[in-house]
Amino acid sequence: MQSVNVWLSRYAKLIVATTFCLIFLGGMVTTLDAGLSVPDWPTSFGYNMFTFPISRWKGLVFWEHTHRLVASVLGMLIIGLTVWVFKTDRRSCVRKLSIAALGLVILQGLMGGFRVTEISTTLAIIHGVTAQAFFCLLIVLAATLSPAWNKPLEGSSTPARVFGWRRWGWALVISLFIQLTLGAMMRHWHAGLAIPTFPLTPQGTFFPVAHDKMVDIHFSHRFWAIIVTVIAAVTCVKALRSSGGEERIQLPAVAILFLILVQILLGASVIWLGRAPIPTSLHVVNGALILGFSFYLAVQSLRLGTLREEATCHCADHEESPTA
Repeated sequence: MQSVNVWLSRYAKLIVATTFCLIFLGGMVTTLDAGLSVPDWPTSFGYNMFTFPISRWKGLVFWEHTHRLVASVLGMLIIGLTVWVFKTDRRSCVRKLSIAALGLVILQGLMGGFRVTEISTTLAIIHGVTAQAFFCLLIVLAATLSPAWNKPLEGSSTPARVFGWRRWGWALVISLFIQLTLGAMMRHWHAGLAIPTFPLTPQGTFFPVAHDKMVDIHFSHRFWAIIVTVIAAVTCVKALRSSGGEERIQLPAVAILFLILVQILLGASVIWLGRAPIPTSLHVVNGALILGFSFYLAVQSLRLGTLREEATCHCADHEESPTA
């Protein structure tokens, strides 16, 4: 069995935290419409981005330039992670995950740059959605490098039904990706206040009376949020009821339920506060957290199922072995 490198595990978690911060910065850039405040790429007003004078980090330029710098640092961190993994970890799945992370961070950097040079809203939406997938990939990579990955199941009596809700877990992940895509479209199409009141429309109805592109995408995001909430509630309740005391199931399930409530409040505050930058960006990054915990929960349902099968096979082999 592959031994755990504690420092490599911590390094991977640092990368996850850095990506979380980068998603928040990206949310601020989009909310403030600062994506083109630095009009050239990969330079910043003709400077190498690392030598761009601090005295010029003002207003919208601050957010866009900081976003670029953190993204560049993240890319270097992932290069280091990939090299470290190949030097110390023999597992092919972990090596493939590290290569995928390296490929995605390069792709994200290129899309972010082309977003500036090509001024494409579609590319901006894809860039935002890919960031969420990238975040999930890094969470799984960090999980495989953590000491808990190969930790035996809690107790020998863990019931088989612990893993009976897997489909619900993956349904939650898919529904969240749909919701985040709708949110990215709404943000980049500037439809965040297409319905300026919450929870009802200005006419006092749940469904909008008048329809256009902006209203429809905004309402789709609101309506799908209800679907996501229901799926999340069912998934987490099923997971908690059948967890068998396993923390790798209980902790993400509780976190998802809590973050869903926070997300509803943040979504309402976006409307009530007229799309203020901080709550709007927190709404974005909290959505990434919900997706990350959901993806982790779904992956753990598969991983713990494998550990349970291995433990069962080991017990069976032990029982069938001849006694001394």
